Amino acid sequence: MFYVEPHIHMVSRITDDYVRMARCGCVAVSEPAFWAGFDRGSAAAFATYFRQLTQFEPKRAAQFGIHHFSWLCINAKEAEDVALSREVISIIPEYLDQPGVLGIGEIGLNKNTKNEVIIFQEQVELAMKTDELILVHTPHLEDKYKGTRMILDMLTADQRVKPERVIIDHVEEHTIKPALDAGFWVGMTLYPTTKCTPERAVDMVGRYGRERIMANSAGDWGVSNPMATPDFIRALRARGHDNATIHKLVYENPLRFFMQARRFNFQPPLPVARQRTEDE
Repeated sequence: MFYVEPHIHMVSRITDDYVRMARCGCVAVSEPAFWAGFDRGSAAAFATYFRQLTQFEPKRAAQFGIHHFSWLCINAKEAEDVALSREVISIIPEYLDQPGVLGIGEIGLNKNTKNEVIIFQEQVELAMKTDELILVHTPHLEDKYKGTRMILDMLTADQRVKPERVIIDHVEEHTIKPALDAGFWVGMTLYPTTKCTPERAVDMVGRYGRERIMANSAGDWGVSNPMATPDFIRALRARGHDNATIHKLVYENPLRFFMQARRFNFQPPLPVARQRTEDE
């Protein structure tokens, strides 16, 4: 079965991960800008990173038949430095017209601070001015519900923001419903140590259905699993979900959301021909 990986940080992954993903049916990945494990010291460092996302990584993915999309922003963890953040925001428009850029992301909150809120709102403003999709990072663990509520309140208060053009990522059992109720897309992140497991994600599908929901691995430089989406597919099958439901969750839904982006350009792969049996 073909699938799309809607949130993964391939700049942190080795080439073997592309090979494994392709063998499991991955045909496209979406890579948001994120924290590199250390704070970058200048806007020039972010400019280099944006070139890596938009120019180098698509070529690496293409070697394995995988289409690479990207998102641009300054992430929530580094948004505490308002001066640097504003420098970075000022250069983002230079890279937005690169092929495969889907929008602004992953913006959001980390510790729910005043400075993080300021930079989140300024990046939403950029997305509104440039007519971009938005991918939102919600905080981890004990900060998640409060941060998610703050994010939803800010987005719904801005009448320019269309919920169907925003995905609220890293949702869990206590945050998925308010995001869906407000009309946003949601992403269930399958992480070994935080966020949720494939089995918990299947539980949420059972409770909330298939609409405006997708799953991702968010694989990065830390403890993470770039094969988490195939694990989700196996967990869905084990729970009795049919191929149509699985295909919608891991393929149709991500592409339906991405198709709203102005620079979305993706040629679906041809279906694998079914081999005839001896009785046919």
